[in-house]
Amino acid sequence: MQRITLLCVGKLKEKFYIEAAAEYLKRLSRFCKLDLVELPEERLPDSPSPAQIEAALSKEAEAIRGKLPPSSSLVALCVEGRMRSSEELAQLMAAWSHRGEKQLVFLIGGSHGLHSSIKAEAWAQLSMSPMTFPHHLARVMLLEQIYRAYQINAGTRYHK
Repeated sequence: MQRITLLCVGKLKEKFYIEAAAEYLKRLSRFCKLDLVELPEERLPDSPSPAQIEAALSKEAEAIRGKLPPSSSLVALCVEGRMRSSEELAQLMAAWSHRGEKQLVFLIGGSHGLHSSIKAEAWAQLSMSPMTFPHHLARVMLLEQIYRAYQINAGTRYHK
């Protein structure tokens, strides 16, 4: 069974996000061993300077590196990433599976995104949309897309 980690900066607080994420985690349990890891977002003042944001992102990047499983392939969700269709994500996941890698890690940053160094270390960079979404909603959307990718690769009727 494939191993996937969803590594998120920030914790879900709203009940509706928690329930939606839990539903997709349950559905995914048939296809993979998925671990959800939440890291705290660095606290910043109300109007942080660029230097304060950079320092916070750097600290978060170190915490992220500390949670990356050995021999994992990292997929960073970021605005600079490539937008992919659901079919392309399914192909990406199938290609990863055929590489024989032990673990795939999807990374969602906090409200200020991800440090450039962690994005540079990623096997792939993925963008969900040119629109801006709350990172909590992005988690639910990503879980649904991972589920959809497994459904596409399995040839089911879920994906239309």
